Amino acid sequence: MQSRRNFIGRVASGLAGTLATSNVLGANDRIRLGIIGPGDRGMQIVREAIGCPNTEFLAFADVYTKRLEEARKVAPNAKTYLDYRYLLDDKSIDAVLIATPQHLHCEHFVAALDAGKHVYQEKTMAFTVDHAKRMRAAYKKQAKQVVQIGHQHCSSGQVTDAAAFLASGEVGKVTAIHAHMYRNTPHGKPQWSRPVQPDMTPESIIWKSFLGEAPQREFDPNRYLNWRFFWDYSGGNVYENMCHQIAFWYKVMNLQIPRRVDMVGGVYLWKDGREVPDTMNVAMEHPEEILFSWDSGFGNNQLGSTEDALGTDGTIAKGQQIRYLPQKVNRPAGLEKIGQAKTAPRAHMQDFLDSIRTGKEPNCPFDVGFRVSIACRMAVESYRQGRAMRWDSTAEEIV
Repeated sequence: MQSRRNFIGRVASGLAGTLATSNVLGANDRIRLGIIGPGDRGMQIVREAIGCPNTEFLAFADVYTKRLEEARKVAPNAKTYLDYRYLLDDKSIDAVLIATPQHLHCEHFVAALDAGKHVYQEKTMAFTVDHAKRMRAAYKKQAKQVVQIGHQHCSSGQVTDAAAFLASGEVGKVTAIHAHMYRNTPHGKPQWSRPVQPDMTPESIIWKSFLGEAPQREFDPNRYLNWRFFWDYSGGNVYENMCHQIAFWYKVMNLQIPRRVDMVGGVYLWKDGREVPDTMNVAMEHPEEILFSWDSGFGNNQLGSTEDALGTDGTIAKGQQIRYLPQKVNRPAGLEKIGQAKTAPRAHMQDFLDSIRTGKEPNCPFDVGFRVSIACRMAVESYRQGRAMRWDSTAEEIV
């Protein structure tokens, strides 16, 4: 195990060898990448990026020394930094993946764009309304940079199928979308819980950098490792999974920020110190006169993860497959249809890289991430305040 001092020494030597090159890429040029936050999810998207043609990983940045050591096993020649700002100073890096805890997204996103990097931002894009606005300002300022938000379902073939079903007119007027996401784990193995490791000490984790703008607290390795449990850093399962399910329909149907959101639930199952609920129900009233409901729990997986868009003339049912089911009362001769569009491996990451090379809009652009972020924040605020939340579209505030 290398100490923080050793890593900082490597930072200095790494900076000395940095080469300044242009960020302008041709259609077949190699894209050079770095990542801020190479944890479990971060390394998943690193492997996706490496699996795409003509890419190279140059750098990893994280506040935990062990994470950097593990990351270099995937890209042995990459530089490692405990301070992400050194990674952003490297002019040879074209694009940055950000997979840090949710409360740090804004800080890293803004800094990456200001450094002239293209950005793949893991979900949920913004932690608060203020963060969303700050990220939007940075995005508008750096309009030439490509931003892809990590709602990977937006690159699935099911988007093509759902759009075709809607365009056919055979769904009719959609007034409700019902979605749910249920999981289960063996007794004694709580969802998301990870055991604290002996090396997770103030010497190996830069605690101040992890806290960022969150309330200042004494070093706590459990809060660092199991950050998803705590409101200071996480939006719970709303930010982990509801965001993906609404992002799909926000893209396909261009749904706007909800007018009103109600969320109820609680920590009914896992009494392990977590603050975020393990069982919940969210109702979102959209200006398109569509009620989007989402429920989730961690104690039974019978219902799995599905979404149903309910129209007067038919239903779009989305699960492992996507299909159209006619409402016989209005389409007695209507036939069931099964989606045919395929999803290529690593489709979302490849789309990000293609967008950098061609200048096209990515499949999950900033605006989708912005709207999803606000809807998710409204849900969390409703749960925590015990009342309905409304969106003031003029002031752009939750009230």
